[in-house]
Amino acid sequence: MTRLRLAAGAVALLLAVGAGVAVRAADPGQVTIKTFAYGPKEITVPVGTTVTWINKDPEPHTVVSKDGKFRSAALDTDDSYSFTFTEPGTYDFFCTLHPQMTGKVTVVPKG
Repeated sequence: MTRLRLAAGAVALLLAVGAGVAVRAADPGQVTIKTFAYGPKEITVPVGTTVTWINKDPEPHTVVSKDGKFRSAALDTDDSYSFTFTEPGTYDFFCTLHPQMTGKVTVVPKG
């Protein structure tokens, strides 16, 4: 009986830990700027999603869409910029200070 209780306790602990990991999963509407790159480089989100870019580099960066729909100021370390996507489409973006840094947000209809 004791072994059964221990096994049940171990299973409960594993389930709790697994649930905790799921709760801490990365926000699908968040992009981190680190080591001169956007991560993830490409994301897909439903219409109405607010995407937030957070600069974790010691250097400033920007987030600018190629079609002119959004444009951040220079983001220093730990600064962020958010934009809410209200229309489906593909939005390519880059850093004006480091043009080799590029990314893409694909916005799909809700459903």
